[in-house]
Amino acid sequence: MIMRCNINSSPAMKGFAARLVMISMQVWSLSAAAAAGPSSKMVRLVPAMYVLGDSTLDVGNNNYLAGPNVPRANMPLNGVDLPGGARATGRFSNGYNVADFIAMKLGLKESPPAYLSLAPRPTALVLSALAAGVSYASAGAGILDSTNAGNNIPLSKQVRYFGSTKAAMEARVGGAAARVLLSRSFFLFSVGSNDLFVFAAAQPTAGDVAALYASLISGYSAAITDLYGMGARKFGVINVGLLGCVPAVRALSATGGCNDGLNLLSAGFDGALRSLLAGLAARLPGLAYSLADSYNLTQVTFANPAASGYVSIDSACCGSGRLGAETDCLPNSTLCADHDRFVFWDRTHPSQRAGELSAAAYFDGAAGFTAPISFHQLARKI
Repeated sequence: MIMRCNINSSPAMKGFAARLVMISMQVWSLSAAAAAGPSSKMVRLVPAMYVLGDSTLDVGNNNYLAGPNVPRANMPLNGVDLPGGARATGRFSNGYNVADFIAMKLGLKESPPAYLSLAPRPTALVLSALAAGVSYASAGAGILDSTNAGNNIPLSKQVRYFGSTKAAMEARVGGAAARVLLSRSFFLFSVGSNDLFVFAAAQPTAGDVAALYASLISGYSAAITDLYGMGARKFGVINVGLLGCVPAVRALSATGGCNDGLNLLSAGFDGALRSLLAGLAARLPGLAYSLADSYNLTQVTFANPAASGYVSIDSACCGSGRLGAETDCLPNSTLCADHDRFVFWDRTHPSQRAGELSAAAYFDGAAGFTAPISFHQLARKI
C-alpha cells in the first residue's frame, strides 16, 4: 500500500500518508502476533530492517564509491549462486550474505537495498525506508573513521546517512508515524573486524590494546546511542568472529594454522562489546538487544565441520594460491567444486551456506549463540 501511494508535500497528503503508515503498522502487529502459529514462516515480524556494518553485510554500497582502492564485489565470480542466475551485486559472497538471510527470517524478501543506490532518488529512498528498510553497510568500514579511511563509509557516516533518511521519512509521513515505525524496526549491526585487522597489521605493543578497545567501544556506544535518540529500539548485533582463522591470515602461517594472537584480540573486543550492550540496555529505557556470538559459532563449526556439511574450514572456495587466499575472488580465480561445502567463499568472507547457517543460529538462539535473547525474540518484542 505504501509503495503505491502518490505522496506529495501538502499537509492533507502528509496526514493521509501518516494514516497509511499507521494502518500498515496495525497490519504488521497482527502479523507479528500470528507469528507464534505453525504456519508463520513467511510472516513479517518487523516493519523494516536497517543495516549498519562492514563487508559481511554490504549489498552494494561500495559499488557507488569512487577510488581505485575501494573494495568491491561487483564482478564475477561473486553472486554465482544467486537465484535467477549469476550476477555480481556487490555482495562478498557466492550468493546471499548473512544480512539477506536474517532479513528473510524476519519476513522480508532479502536485505534492504544499499543506501547509495537509493540516495539519488529521494522518493525511492523514502519508500524503501518505509516499506522494507535501508542498508548502509560498507566493505572495509570500521568503527573508527581512520580505518581504511577514504575507501568506505565508516560507521559514524552510516549513522549520519540514517539520520538523513529519518528526516526524509518524517517529511513524508510525519514525525509520529516515523517514530512508531522505527521503534518497531530491526537494526542489524556487524562491525569491528576491519578495525582489528588494521590494528594487528600495525604490530602494536600490548599497551596499545586497552586504548584500542576504549576507542572502539566509545565509537560503538556513540552509534547506538545516536540511533536510539533517533527512535531505534531493537538492536541485533553480531560480534567479531575468529579473525585469526580466515584463509588470508592462515596463508601467512607456515603451517596454515590460525593466528592465536588475532583471535585473542577479537575475543577481548567481544567481551567489551558484551559489557557495553548490557550497560546501554540498563540506562536507555526501552532499548532491547540480541548479541549474536559469531566467535563461538565459528569455534563450534570448526570443531566438527562435517556436522554442518563442510569439507573445508581453512581455504577459500574462490581465489588463487595457497589456501586460495593469495588473491581476492576474481573472474579468473579458481573455483571449488561444491560452494556449499566451504565455510569461506573468498579469502576473508563466509560462503552463502555459512551465512545461512549463521542466520539460523542467531534467529533461533540455538545452543546459546545469542544473549540475552534470540533475534526472533527481539523481533517480536512490542
